[in-house]
Amino acid sequence: MSVTKFLSAAQAAALIKNGDTVAVSGNGAGMIAAEAIFAAVEQRFLATGEPRDLTLVHSLGLGDRGDQGASRFAHEGMLRRVIAAHFTWSTKIQDLIREEKIEAYCFPAGVIQQLLREIGAGRPGLFTHVGLGTFADPRHDAGRCNRRSRDELVELHHFDGREILRYKPFKVDVAIVRGTLADTRGNISPEGEAVDLDVHSIALAAHNSGGLVLVQVKKIVAHGALIARNVRIPGIMVDAVVEDPGQQMFYGMPYDPTVSGSQRAQVGHLTAELPAKIERRIIARRAAMELRKGTSLNFGFGIPGGIFGVMAEQGIADELWMSVEQGVHNGRMLDDRFFGAARNPDAVLPSIEQFDYYSGGGIDLTFLGMGEADARGNVNVSHLGGTLVGPGGFIDIAQNAKRVVFCGTFDAQGGKVAWTNGALRVVQAGQIRKFVSQVERITFAGDYAAQHGQEVLYVTERAVFRLEKGGLRLTEIAPGIDIDRDVLPYMDFKPIIGEVATMELSCFR
Repeated sequence: MSVTKFLSAAQAAALIKNGDTVAVSGNGAGMIAAEAIFAAVEQRFLATGEPRDLTLVHSLGLGDRGDQGASRFAHEGMLRRVIAAHFTWSTKIQDLIREEKIEAYCFPAGVIQQLLREIGAGRPGLFTHVGLGTFADPRHDAGRCNRRSRDELVELHHFDGREILRYKPFKVDVAIVRGTLADTRGNISPEGEAVDLDVHSIALAAHNSGGLVLVQVKKIVAHGALIARNVRIPGIMVDAVVEDPGQQMFYGMPYDPTVSGSQRAQVGHLTAELPAKIERRIIARRAAMELRKGTSLNFGFGIPGGIFGVMAEQGIADELWMSVEQGVHNGRMLDDRFFGAARNPDAVLPSIEQFDYYSGGGIDLTFLGMGEADARGNVNVSHLGGTLVGPGGFIDIAQNAKRVVFCGTFDAQGGKVAWTNGALRVVQAGQIRKFVSQVERITFAGDYAAQHGQEVLYVTERAVFRLEKGGLRLTEIAPGIDIDRDVLPYMDFKPIIGEVATMELSCFR
């Protein structure tokens, strides 16, 4: 039986060897990220040149777009490979990938979490339909993100007449995860955190691979002081604990018990402001027309966040059930860099269990962002303008929700519209077209969706499209918009056009 050691961050960092595969927990804004250990690993490398040639594995976005999170590993020579689902929180990692200085493999967030669980359970990889038809499919890019990345980490198989992807297992040498409390036997509770994410599956993968599990916590307490139900990682799996009394819930922000779910705040009903920009306000109102009482909802990052304001405006939040991929159900959802957390949540589950719910079809309706779309209904949000963004949980969600509403402006970079005298007018077209002949990479596969009977809408401020087996059909235009003047000249393809309705005036108030 192993005995948990209580070490400083520097002592824990010294345990990592050259060439190790290191799996870490964390979400944007520093949620459940072991930042003190990350910093110690970076400081050791800068001082000694070790550890070198690491493989970094994480599921959701990790960092602050500056020097923290995944950026602690973003040094040439320190990092050899990254396997992750989201990259925008570390521009330094993005730069290394773009400059071909490291290998990069991008897979859906739920896939990475579930693969770590399969590794920990000793099974032969993850077998799933998630990722079929997308850039993760070996018939496309197999998740490879630059020329330097040549290994094939995913395979296509056929079982019982179905196509299935197998994401291959690998050894995890070190897990670096975080909790709130550890007792003197090494039991770990994340009870004060905004989310649990995949801390258990990461620890399981490392421990059962014969690797090390390093855990950062805010406080060490006596054995027996923890509520057993709050323990997420049992001490038998923990090799070392690092106490960081300065640990915060988010970067630069103290712990908030109404976010962790241990207390409830008197905040009344959902309140949220409508988006200030007219385009986003129109999109949010039109998308919200798809809401039905009793619907199980998921929201993506970005423009879909404006729908919260419409729900508040209409007073319908209590008639719906909201969730996000980080594991939070209902409550006052937080946005921007705090996306994934909520005040007064009804439930906070491990995100791996949330992804099980999503991949099995538990979501009725999801609202997701849209970087670009093409004639076949494919959507790209993961590789834009030569920059690797990553899908996060987008693929796990979009591929399995019963109805999908993509929300995005009609074009990008400089586009302007105005609402005057009951009509929408295009003041200036954007410099970047979003309806293109072929998307840069496929994050959502239109053919797969059409074959499986998904209902898919593409909502913009100017026009609404619906996915059919033949491609995109134009179904609605805004009042004052002329198809031949304001829509078709700004698309790289001609959609299917039949009877076209006018968007409801309530979207433009």
